[in-house]
Amino acid sequence: MPIVELQGVSKTYESKIAVRDLSLSIEAGQMFGLLGPNGAGKTSTIRMMMGITLPDTGHVNLFGQPFARSSLRRVGYLPEERGLYKKMRVLEQLVFFGELHGLTRAEALKRASGWAHRLDIADVLGKKTEELSKGMQQKIQFIGSLLHDPGLIVMDEPFSGLDPVNAKLLEHTLLELKDQGKAILFSTHRMDQVEKLCDAICLINKGEAVLSGTMRAIKSRYERNHVVVEFDGSAEFLKSDQIAEARNFSGHAEIRLKPHGDAQKLLHEASAIATIYRFELMEPSLEEIFIQTVGGKVDA
Repeated sequence: MPIVELQGVSKTYESKIAVRDLSLSIEAGQMFGLLGPNGAGKTSTIRMMMGITLPDTGHVNLFGQPFARSSLRRVGYLPEERGLYKKMRVLEQLVFFGELHGLTRAEALKRASGWAHRLDIADVLGKKTEELSKGMQQKIQFIGSLLHDPGLIVMDEPFSGLDPVNAKLLEHTLLELKDQGKAILFSTHRMDQVEKLCDAICLINKGEAVLSGTMRAIKSRYERNHVVVEFDGSAEFLKSDQIAEARNFSGHAEIRLKPHGDAQKLLHEASAIATIYRFELMEPSLEEIFIQTVGGKVDA
């Protein structure tokens, strides 16, 4: 049974179609990436999923039932815009969020303290939100979305404002939650994180799904035509007629082969004039797939 299911949802604001006939589903224990360029309809989709706005057509099901406000008690939501009270102290703010989701004050205090230690912010619990960095505020809002132990976690740009160390901490936490059987949807521009974390994605552009499925199934549709070469010696092999495009970074070359280009022939040419330390034929990255799929189709 899908935790989330959108069936042909559409949303129009005045004359602009934000989402058109979009369908997707997310299972328990699945990490799902909702992707697209700016203005593609990602946030509009999330708002319909959360009941912030209603679809003009189509249906939203949560936890196997048609959308109902009561089902939101089982949902954790991290919006792109921060919703913290600047003058409020961190611990009191987290307790308040917990109580809004039905926790007792004692239970909210216990869970807030536990999460604060887990995400390395215990030393700021007594500070006001306005005293903290954007990254620290993002972690506080992240904790606030998890205190009530939701079955579905929806995150709009969860890595915004985080440095690499804290982004890694958030990644590990999301993977742990996934292993616990949580369904997790997040929307982000960080393709590297989507590629590492997500089991499945839906790429939308101009409100419509243009690419969807599991990461493995999507990548299998594309030719393995990218080569990484680490070498010492002449770079003349980068002029090979097997190559469509090549970039050389002082002995580290990133190559895109021509359609049906012969990687073995290229390796033979390279090894004849240079010492090869690494020669790896790779599938395209999600970022490259994103650019190739959306390309010039983005609204100006």
